[in-house]
Amino acid sequence: MSAIETCRTAALGGHVAACTKCGYEHIAYNSCRNRHCPKCQGAASRDWMAARIEDLLPVEYFHVVFTLPAQIADIAYRNKAAVYGLMFTASAETLLTIAADPKHLGARIGMTSVLHTWGSAMTHHPHVHVIVPGGGLSLDGTRWIACRPGFFLPVKVLSRLFRRLFLEGLIRLHRTGKLRFSGDLMGLAEPGAFATHLAPLRKTNWIVYAKPSFGGPKAVLTYLSRYTHRVAISNHRLVSADEDTVTFRWKDYRIKRGDRMKTMRLPTDEFIRRFLIHVLPPGFHRIRHAGFLANGIRRDRIEKIRHLIHRAPEPAQMTGEDEQEQDLYQTCPKCGGAMRVIETFLRGQIPKSRAPPWEKAA
Repeated sequence: MSAIETCRTAALGGHVAACTKCGYEHIAYNSCRNRHCPKCQGAASRDWMAARIEDLLPVEYFHVVFTLPAQIADIAYRNKAAVYGLMFTASAETLLTIAADPKHLGARIGMTSVLHTWGSAMTHHPHVHVIVPGGGLSLDGTRWIACRPGFFLPVKVLSRLFRRLFLEGLIRLHRTGKLRFSGDLMGLAEPGAFATHLAPLRKTNWIVYAKPSFGGPKAVLTYLSRYTHRVAISNHRLVSADEDTVTFRWKDYRIKRGDRMKTMRLPTDEFIRRFLIHVLPPGFHRIRHAGFLANGIRRDRIEKIRHLIHRAPEPAQMTGEDEQEQDLYQTCPKCGGAMRVIETFLRGQIPKSRAPPWEKAA
C-alpha cells in the first residue's frame, strides 16, 4: 500500500525533461514498480510481451478459464500461496492430460496461465486464465497435430478432471498441515469436518469455460499485452473519490442482455479492503508456463514446432496504444519536438527546474 501511495510522487524522486525545440519542461516522478500498482502495469506488460514475442506460433489460439467454487474460495483466501499454487498445478495437469489422450487431441500442448483473484466489483473470485496454442507435438515428437478449427477440448471432460485433481490436491495439503483456518472456518482444521465440507463439491459442476479462439498470433499479442498484468481495478474505472466514498464502474455478468455496466459507490475503507485482498504473497508467480512453453525447454520446442509447420516467426508489431504511450514520452505535448532529460533528482529532493503547476500533479 505504501508503494502505491508514493508512486509517481516526489517521495520516489524523478527527472525533468525539456523540449529541445520550444523549451517546454515536464517533471516526471519515478514509478514504484509494484506489481499491484495500477499505474505501473503498462510498462511491465510491454516488457513482458517483448520477451514473449518469439514464443508466438502461426496457429489458432484458445482461452480456457478455470474457476473455484465459493466454498473453496473462502479456504483459498486464508491460504493464498498453497491454494492458488494448486489451481495452477491442477489446471495445467488437466489440460496436458486430456490433450495427450488419443481420444481427444493426442498431443503434448503448451500453455501460459494467468491468475486473477477478483470479480468486476473487486470481490474475491479466484480463477486462472489459460492461453493455449491450438495444437501440440505428437507423442513421439515427429509432427505437429492441430486441433479442429474453432474447437480445442471438451469443457465437460476438463471440468470433471480439474475437480478431481484439485480436490485430491487440497486433501493432501490438509493432511500435510499446509492449510490454516480461522474465524468461521476454524472447524475445518479437523479432518472429518473438512471431508464433510468437501463432499458436496464432488457432485457439483465446476465451471471451466472455453472462450472463442483468438485467431492468429497478432490477436494473441494484443490480448496478452492488455490482460496479463491487470490488477483488481484500473484507474480508468474510477469515477470519483472523496474522504468518505469511492465510486467506480463495474460489469454485472448476471445480466445476459443489455447494458452490463453499472456504477458502485463504496465507503473508502471498504474500497481499500477489497483492493488489498487481491495482494499476492511475496514471491508468488501469477504468470506461469507449462508443457512445451515451460521455462528451460521453450526455445528448443518452439524452434522444432516452427520447423514442423514450416513457418518462420512473424515480425513483432506494437499496438496503437503502445505507440501512443511511447510517443507521449518522446515528443513534446506542446510543439511535437523531442524531449530530453535535463535533470534527475533523488527521493525527497526538489527539482531545480520548475514545471507549470498543472504538470506537477501529473
